[in-house]
Amino acid sequence: MADPSSYRPKPGQIPDSPGVYKFRDEHRRVIYVGKAKNLRQRVANYFQDLANLHPRTRTMVTTAASVEWTVVSTEVEALQLEYSWIKEFDPRFNVKYRDDKSYPYLAVTLNEEFPRVQVMRGAKKKGVRYFGPYGHAWAIRETVDLMLRVFPVRTCSAGVFKNAARTGRPCLLGYIGKCSAPCVGRVTPEEHRELAEDFCDFMAGRTGTYIRRLEKDMMQAAEEMEYERAARLRDDAEALKRAMEKSAVVLADATDADLIAVAEDELEAALQIFHVRGGRVRGQRGWVTDKVEAVDTSGLVEHALQQLYGEERGDAVPKEVLVPALPEDTEAVSQWLAERRGSQVSLRIPQRGDKKDLMATVQRNAQQALGLHKTKRASDLTTRSRALEEIAEALGLDTAPLRIECYDISHLQGDDVVASMVVFEDGLARKSEYRRFQIKGFEGQDDVRSMHEVIGRRFKRYLQEKERTGEWEEQPTDTATAGPAAAPAAGPAPTGPVPAVAEDAEPREDDGRPKRFAYPPQLVVVDGGQPQVAAAKRALDELGIDDIAVCGLAKRLEEVWLPDDDDPVVLPRSSEGLYLLQRVRDEAHRFAITYQRAKRAKRIRTSPLDDVSGLGETRKQALIKHFGSVKKLRQATIDEICEVPGIGRRTAESVAAALASTAPAAPAVNTATGEIIEEDDGGNS
Repeated sequence: MADPSSYRPKPGQIPDSPGVYKFRDEHRRVIYVGKAKNLRQRVANYFQDLANLHPRTRTMVTTAASVEWTVVSTEVEALQLEYSWIKEFDPRFNVKYRDDKSYPYLAVTLNEEFPRVQVMRGAKKKGVRYFGPYGHAWAIRETVDLMLRVFPVRTCSAGVFKNAARTGRPCLLGYIGKCSAPCVGRVTPEEHRELAEDFCDFMAGRTGTYIRRLEKDMMQAAEEMEYERAARLRDDAEALKRAMEKSAVVLADATDADLIAVAEDELEAALQIFHVRGGRVRGQRGWVTDKVEAVDTSGLVEHALQQLYGEERGDAVPKEVLVPALPEDTEAVSQWLAERRGSQVSLRIPQRGDKKDLMATVQRNAQQALGLHKTKRASDLTTRSRALEEIAEALGLDTAPLRIECYDISHLQGDDVVASMVVFEDGLARKSEYRRFQIKGFEGQDDVRSMHEVIGRRFKRYLQEKERTGEWEEQPTDTATAGPAAAPAAGPAPTGPVPAVAEDAEPREDDGRPKRFAYPPQLVVVDGGQPQVAAAKRALDELGIDDIAVCGLAKRLEEVWLPDDDDPVVLPRSSEGLYLLQRVRDEAHRFAITYQRAKRAKRIRTSPLDDVSGLGETRKQALIKHFGSVKKLRQATIDEICEVPGIGRRTAESVAAALASTAPAAPAVNTATGEIIEEDDGGNS
């Protein structure tokens, strides 16, 4: 942790002019950019008593090692320069507006002359009918695509609508019958509004009327032998039924039930409840709770039932309660519910049909709620600062670990061994600096050895960058700088923008981006226990790096392991520090397993025919089509291969040689069942 007084500018050194200032850390990385009408007053505010500063500001000034500024002539120039520097340097302590999407709704803009159906998020607008919310925007689009067969309402933007009206040609949806094309006058505004209102009525739950009307018209058309029209009406009715199923808003029968779903991790659980009355979802409730006790899903369900129905009587307790797991004492809970209702209550897990589909929707809502809760916590600056401070205190670090790197090893029974490196800065994921590794030093399954190799390769690159750049020495410029390497500003302040420090001083790629491994973390986290931590520490020791802390997070009991310690550090289960370490570990695991699965899929898709020189995709497909599989092709003679159109004798000999060299030594066996797996995959081997 740096002392701000060590780089505090001298009195009178800072001009009292408009300008932009930058704070840099010990590695010359820009960590904060700001602008000021009066540079002297603004910058001086950062060097007051630390106790008077906001926690985030206090962290920034103690992380920084120098401050520099550029004088401009006007506040507008300061604003422009600040904006360009924030885009260029992406400082970790500057506010960034991150994507914070709300749940999407299906909206019908009845406040327009020609109502439009579209996906909307955020605050609701007057005169717009909303349906939802949905878990995903694609679910809305699938539903709308089905319903446009029956209710061809406009879905285009205002620009597309005006252009079609100007040219007299509707868009593609107008040509294929999924839009009534009011833009070119195929329907009047009144007729189009009636379509939109019918669309809204259907989405509001009045579905039976329209389906029965379509089926009646279909039967009448069939009786009149208008079979094409009858088929179209049949397809329209089926489309509406599929739309009902996809939206999971209405059950097929008049059901009274509550559906409860749970999404959970080690520390928290999100519960979602859909109240279905008369076959329609009449309400939704949900909350997130801390798992302050050792409780499984069935225990969470039991607690939810107590909270939901503890004060309820009569019809407020439904005939059916559908849950993801039954309480441990199902009979007692069912009896308790029956007493509160005054009649029998069915407590069960849905197994099939519409109720199971609706339960899947409730489960998705629970997952969304848990993810949204975690996102809100992660975006809370105070919470993140407290988490970093707790980690520093628990691990005995001198300063909060503003940059954390986490490593994980992934493989499938020793094949396709890969590793991931994820980066969190100031408690937030920095995905642009994620990296993936292939294990090259050996073959087989050895997580400890793999971890040693990955850590060694990563920090060897760091040392190479450090040596190449000569500790990032500064180049002479006209920009004033305060800090250990700063020189006093000389002469009067210029009237125009002064050039900034040459950015070659920072280790950056030719396109201005930082080098891949240029910046060291304050903390390295490995997914694992003592063996993995020891391997990571040994790799750092071999490189002579002794200023980077190392720890491991073991999945089983969420224990934190430190090098050379026989006992783990156990953080409280409600600790924000533990929560952050879990997020980092889980993200490293997700990133590693995604890469491993991609490599495995690519390997499985390969064929021994890929190694035959001059054999293109067309002739490979011809061979497989002719013989049916690689196995049968491998058994064929050269003369039989030559019978395939386009395959000459030389090519046939090459094919036979390639297949012979890759012939399996023994048949593949399913280890779970003992079944011999026949190689009949149409091209894969």
